[in-house]
Amino acid sequence: MSATRLRAQPLPDLRPQPRRSPAHAAFRSARDLLQRLRTRPDAARREFAWPRPTHFNWALEWFDVVAAEEPRPALELVHPGGRVESVSYRELSARSDRLATWLRGLGVRRGERVMVVLGQQVELWETLLACLKLGAVVIPTYTSLTEAEARDRFERGGVRHLVVRSRDVDRFAAVDAAVRVAVGGPVPGWHDHADARRTPGAFTPDAATPAGDVAFGYFTSGTTSAPKLVLHTHASYPVGHLSSLYFHGLLPGDRHLNVSAPGWAKHSWSSFFVPFTAQATLVVAADEGLGPEGLPGLLAEREVTSVCAPPSYWAAVVPHLGTAVPRLREATSAGEPLPDPVADAVAAAWGVTVRDGYGQTETTALIGTTPGTPRTPGWLGRPLPGWDLVLDEGHLCVDLTGAPVGMMAGYDDPEHTRRVLGGDRYRTGDVAEAGPDGLLRVLGRDDDVFKSGGHRVSPYELEAVLRTHPAVRDAAVVPVPHAGLGRAAHAVVEPEPGRPAVTAEELLAHVDARVGAAVRVHSVEFTDRLPRTVSGKVRRAALAR
Repeated sequence: MSATRLRAQPLPDLRPQPRRSPAHAAFRSARDLLQRLRTRPDAARREFAWPRPTHFNWALEWFDVVAAEEPRPALELVHPGGRVESVSYRELSARSDRLATWLRGLGVRRGERVMVVLGQQVELWETLLACLKLGAVVIPTYTSLTEAEARDRFERGGVRHLVVRSRDVDRFAAVDAAVRVAVGGPVPGWHDHADARRTPGAFTPDAATPAGDVAFGYFTSGTTSAPKLVLHTHASYPVGHLSSLYFHGLLPGDRHLNVSAPGWAKHSWSSFFVPFTAQATLVVAADEGLGPEGLPGLLAEREVTSVCAPPSYWAAVVPHLGTAVPRLREATSAGEPLPDPVADAVAAAWGVTVRDGYGQTETTALIGTTPGTPRTPGWLGRPLPGWDLVLDEGHLCVDLTGAPVGMMAGYDDPEHTRRVLGGDRYRTGDVAEAGPDGLLRVLGRDDDVFKSGGHRVSPYELEAVLRTHPAVRDAAVVPVPHAGLGRAAHAVVEPEPGRPAVTAEELLAHVDARVGAAVRVHSVEFTDRLPRTVSGKVRRAALAR
């Protein structure tokens, strides 16, 4: 649908507001500046200012506008066997228009919450765009959730409508949704998503979208406590993710692949707002998924220029680095610190630096090593444009006095929101350390970092040392009771398959040679697999004693 046609259609009850709006222009100007200064972080921090529109609908006023002028694909879904499903920006815009019109006809209204349980399939991106266009609040959820999790997320999320893969609908039998949409074939009692394809005409919004209206809800990963529902607005996510765009370093025409699964906030970073704001093509391994052994070949075959994966995935790719040599310009990692041996292996095999970044579900990207900046082992990087960070007795905090646009609206709990956002600082819950030239590193969650004999112990640092042993694939460090120290560091180690077995004594000696006695690991146990969240983070709470 063209911007010209939309300019001729004023929004009901408001002054005419074309989609190529002042908000679009401000957003484009900020994006262009960050792309122009992508290798000049000091200048980017100095010159960047958050756009602050009063009304903004990124799907209507950004995506649809660039779709009318962008000839390249928005999506390339690669199916098993190599079949590629290519969807242009213009086609995705039209499909989401039809879906938005159809959903509104079924009774989905502005401000109502829609839980989306879809895999890596075109319908996922259609649905995200359609919900944004409607002004409905989209709550993406991972497809592997259990029936109990489905009921919990539905009830605690205040969900009213469902969009679910047909094969997963049985998990929602116990919930009472107003509109139920099944994707992937007809299901009795559910509307068939395919019917939306037959809906004629362009979507016309019923009103302009206030930028402060809630647009997205994401549950946190729940590594140390029950997942919380985080709410983001039509400004805090699309505008806020300009910092994430700067971290990733994407440019128009890039071909980007992100391995994060739908249902986690990192998916909306790297598989939605960042590539489409950059006018890049998102390359996706379709719903059947992509194992680490297949990543090098896919990157090379599809001529991917940028890839993002969590540290655990990068570590699993290392044994397969020699199977293909992709021509990457950018490679990024986020979630937890990337082990130095993994970064070194990728650099040696592919000639690209894997850059670390850091953010939270509650924010957009906060810290990162940006394009063209040398990686400093052990350090995440510096604060990204638009964000001011401070350390308060070792606790990493966001300075709220400048009202950073990428900050969440709050949790789905007003009292908790007041406690967290009511002052001039947002406490991230992470313990961090500042280094030379403004570098920052995260030592662990408040709940993970502990005292041993009066000394602060960082699980992240000990885990990084353990991973330098060739027989260690991964490790997690947790505190255990100790008669003399109160608590002591205990390592749970996942051995590297195919390597000679290593003993606990050998690993203790390996760590002792590299850290001070006050923060040493005191005991080791082995496991076939560390417990992880669906997003790949180690669930240390499951290991604690």
